[in-house]
Amino acid sequence: MLQGNFSSIREAFGRTLVKLGEADKDIIVITADVGDSSRASYFKEKIPERYFNVGISEQDMVNFGAGLSAVGKKPVVVGFAMFLMRAWEQMRNSIGRMNLNVKVCVTHSGYSDSGDGSSHQALEDIALMRTIPNFKVVVPADAAEVERSLPEVINDRGPLYYRMGRDYSPPITSTLDYKFEIGKAYVLKDGDDLAIIGAGVVLWDALKAAEELEKMGISTAVINLPTIKPIDHSTIEYFARKTGRIVTIEEHSVIGGVGSAVAEVVVKTYPVPMRFVGATTYGRSARSQRELLDYYGITSRNVINSALELIK
Repeated sequence: MLQGNFSSIREAFGRTLVKLGEADKDIIVITADVGDSSRASYFKEKIPERYFNVGISEQDMVNFGAGLSAVGKKPVVVGFAMFLMRAWEQMRNSIGRMNLNVKVCVTHSGYSDSGDGSSHQALEDIALMRTIPNFKVVVPADAAEVERSLPEVINDRGPLYYRMGRDYSPPITSTLDYKFEIGKAYVLKDGDDLAIIGAGVVLWDALKAAEELEKMGISTAVINLPTIKPIDHSTIEYFARKTGRIVTIEEHSVIGGVGSAVAEVVVKTYPVPMRFVGATTYGRSARSQRELLDYYGITSRNVINSALELIK
């Protein structure tokens, strides 16, 4: 059975960012008045001279980061996922087009800002960001993967969008031992009859679904796809050929997100039947992120139902 302690993704981000900043004097953190909420303020507490709050001005924050990168610094711009999208033009023109070394690290993605409702819940950002040339897109699965991946992300050259939630972080990778590599997928569980591919905290539901499917005699693989771009073509093709069926799960719109990215690989390499579990409309206010995942059907039960459709 799945077990373990739930952790906070943003806490892991704040702590890890401080460690990286203490080791590298070129790292500069910029926030748009959400330092406390994102835990980027941990950096301010330890290294105040390299921490800047530009206020509620995400477009200025992105351009400030671009300027710092142009003179050799390693800027990390931090904001809520939803409100970084108002700076999409600046991310495209000032960072992506110039291929600058800026890391856009967002928290409160998906349904994680449950209490503030649909205006604060970013369910379109992966689709928007993976269309920008030069930008990489990384979605850590849990707090443990934040600690593994953030050092690689910060040390990577070029533009990168790093998508995190808030506090809901069931233990998906905490017991695993692997070195994180940008562009690589990770097999959480092997199987022969079906592959579930996903990114982010909803891989918890993928693993739960796999447990139940195994009880039905369906050998199920679960693949963690933390790098949406550049995507791991070889692993996706391997499991398409091996299992002949794929279900994707994501805390994002089913249009343009993880499922779409996987389907683009599958259709070019080894087409197989697929099903997509994800968001199909705006969110709403709720008491927790988990409540919203259940309400909108981004659950192990829907993964199981999708899998059984494919098996039949």
